[in-house]
Amino acid sequence: MLRIEGLQASYGRGQVLFDVRLSVGRGELVTLLGRNGMGKTTTIRSIMGLVPRRWGTIELDDQPIGGCTPEAIARRGVGLVPEGRLIFPTLTVEENLIATAANRLGSSQVWTLNDIYRLFPRLEERRGQFGRTLSGGEQQMLAIGRALMTNPRLVIFDEATEGLAPAIRNEIWNCIELLKSRGHSIVVVDRNLQVLQRLADRHYVIEKGRTVWSGSSAEMAQQAKTVHRYIGL
Repeated sequence: MLRIEGLQASYGRGQVLFDVRLSVGRGELVTLLGRNGMGKTTTIRSIMGLVPRRWGTIELDDQPIGGCTPEAIARRGVGLVPEGRLIFPTLTVEENLIATAANRLGSSQVWTLNDIYRLFPRLEERRGQFGRTLSGGEQQMLAIGRALMTNPRLVIFDEATEGLAPAIRNEIWNCIELLKSRGHSIVVVDRNLQVLQRLADRHYVIEKGRTVWSGSSAEMAQQAKTVHRYIGL
């Protein structure tokens, strides 16, 4: 579904990505790993059209999206749960969820408000509260729900559980596991290798803007010392 080859990207004159390679098949869960500042978020922002691509290929369903606007990429079925959540603070929980709701691709499994509330009952309890009044964990649930209400085929989680309490993390992982069982393609940035090795089909490690290692969970276990050298976990 998603294929990246030789991706290069910059912020102004400062080049951040030099040679990123990544692929995600239909129904696959793929991780993007690396230390802070190595280019993970820039890679995701490049996929979403938020950072201009200098060189390389970004394809969705064999069609180039490297020069598309973020709106066009979202309309083609890519949903983002961004680092920092970035919910609308002055809208209520329910308004956040319906603000960008759509089924542009005609999916037969449409996410509705009731589906989101069943997935995260806490959001239904707070449906009339403003986004700014929610806890960090509740905001993350809301960011996920907002992304799902666009009915994406590919969901990208940037720092899926960073800074969350253990109970909330478990809810997020259960959600991601459910999405995988429903056939969504998923990219996850997170530090919890124990969970990721159980859930993920493949892993990609980025070091200084380059993909330096990739492999399955079994290969990661076999080459733990090599992977640890790059991600420092």
